[in-house]
Amino acid sequence: MGTKKLYRNMRLFTPVDGGRPLAGKEQANVKEIKKAAMLVAGGIIEKIGEEDEILKNVCPCEVALEKDFGGACVVPGFVDPHTHMCFAKRREDEFGMRLAGLPYLEILARGGGILSSVNAVKAATEDQLFETTKKLALSALAKGTTTVEIKSGYGLELGLELKMLEVIGRVGRETPLDVVPTFMGAHAVPQEYKGRADEFVDEVLVKQMLPKVKEQGIAEFCDVFCEEGVFSVEQSRRLLKAAKEMGFDTKIHADEVNDLGGAGLAAELATRSAEHLLAASEENLRAMGKAGSIAVLLPATAYSLKKPYARGRDMVDWGVPVAMATDCNPGSCFCESMPFIFGLGVMCMDLSVEEALTATTLNAAYALNRAKKLGSLEAGKQADFLVLDGETPTALAYHAGATSIEEVYKLGERVA
Repeated sequence: MGTKKLYRNMRLFTPVDGGRPLAGKEQANVKEIKKAAMLVAGGIIEKIGEEDEILKNVCPCEVALEKDFGGACVVPGFVDPHTHMCFAKRREDEFGMRLAGLPYLEILARGGGILSSVNAVKAATEDQLFETTKKLALSALAKGTTTVEIKSGYGLELGLELKMLEVIGRVGRETPLDVVPTFMGAHAVPQEYKGRADEFVDEVLVKQMLPKVKEQGIAEFCDVFCEEGVFSVEQSRRLLKAAKEMGFDTKIHADEVNDLGGAGLAAELATRSAEHLLAASEENLRAMGKAGSIAVLLPATAYSLKKPYARGRDMVDWGVPVAMATDCNPGSCFCESMPFIFGLGVMCMDLSVEEALTATTLNAAYALNRAKKLGSLEAGKQADFLVLDGETPTALAYHAGATSIEEVYKLGERVA
C-alpha cells in the first residue's frame, strides 16, 4: 500500500530559490510549468516538474492518493512575515475617529492607541487571548497564508509579554499554520517610563525581559519600533545587539513616519529584515540591499492610514530584496488577507505580478529564516501550496475585492 501523494495536471508558478533572497531583476524569477506534477511524502515535496517526467519515474504502488487538478493554477502558500495578530480587543472605534480627522495623539489621550491594546491584554485570560488570536490565524489560513509571524508587544511588562508568547506558541501547535514568534517588548515606552526610555531599554528590556524570554524558549526574533517618540536609533542598536548576543534573530520597525535612520541601522547590524520603510532614504535602502536585509513592506497599513505607499518599485530597482506582509493589528491595519496585500503591491507599489509573488512567498520566507523549508515549490521543501481560481497568479490582483484562493494545502494536506 502506497504512502505518497501525487498531485498532477497543475499549471504551476513558483519563484526559484537560489539560496538567497531574490533582489533586483531576479525578484521576477518565477518558473512556470504548464502541466506539472508533484509527488509528496511525509508532507515534503519529493519530486516536482513536468508531469510526463514525474509520472515516468513514479511507481503506482508508491501512491496512496492521486489528485488531478484539471489544469488549475497552483502557487506556493503565502508567508506573512509581519503581524501583530495576538491581541484581545479590536479598536474599530479608533478607525472611525481617524476618518473623522482626529490625530493619533488625541486618540491616545482618550485612552486609545497601543495603550488600549495593552490594557485589553492585561484584562484578558490566556484562553481568551488564544481564542481571539486563533480565530484570526484561521481566517488568514483560509485566505492562503500557510506560515505567519506573530509578534508580542501589547504587554510591555514581563508577565504580559510572556503570556502573549505562550499564546503565540500555542497557536502554532493547535492550528495547521507554521507560526514564527517574535518578542516585541520594545513596541512602545510604557506610561510609567515616559521620558525614561533609556532606562526602560537598559534596565527592563535588556536586563530583565530578554533573559526571561530566552529562558521561555518560544520567541525566535526580537523586534523594536525605531521611530521618533518611541525608540531612538541608539536605543534600538543597544537592544538588538543584546538580543543577537543572546541568540535571537533580529528585525526592526524602521522609518515608518520619519527618516530616523532605522534602515541604516538594519544595514549596519544586518538584521534579517526591516519593516515599514515609508520614509527611509535611498542611501539607507541601498545599504540594506548590500547587507542582504529584507525590506518587508506593509501596503495595507498605508491604505488604512491613507498614507503614501512605500517605494516598492524603487526598492526592487535598487537591488533591495522586497517582501510583503499584512501588519494585521487592531489599530492601524485590521487585515489578515495576503491576496489583498498582493493586489496592493501590484496596483499601488508598481510591482509586477512575478515580483509580488516572490514578495509574498520566497522573500517572505527568507525574512523569517524559513526559506530552507518553504516559500517555493521545490524538491525538499514543504508541500504548502494554493489552488487558484484563475489561469495565472495575475488573478490575485485582477479579481479585486474577492479571494481567488480555492484550496489551501499544508504539508500536502488540504486544510482550507
